[in-house]
Amino acid sequence: MYRKSFYQYLMTERNDNSSTALAQFANSAFFDQSFPKQSQDYDEISNYLELNAGYLPSMTIFDQAWQQYLEKME
Repeated sequence: MYRKSFYQYLMTERNDNSSTALAQFANSAFFDQSFPKQSQDYDEISNYLELNAGYLPSMTIFDQAWQQYLEKME
């Protein structure tokens, strides 16, 4: 079974008219040229965000998004 990357999932949450933390994260990640777009690995993405994503105000937002990603991939 084909599984989407986290980035592919995140792009389904993009919404320029939404002020939710998840939509803002998705909108910002879209413009992040270095985002690990093919990754399905929590640690790889988490480490990347901690080091490079000044646009993410809290890693809690990523953790919540990751949980939703896992639920949608089941």
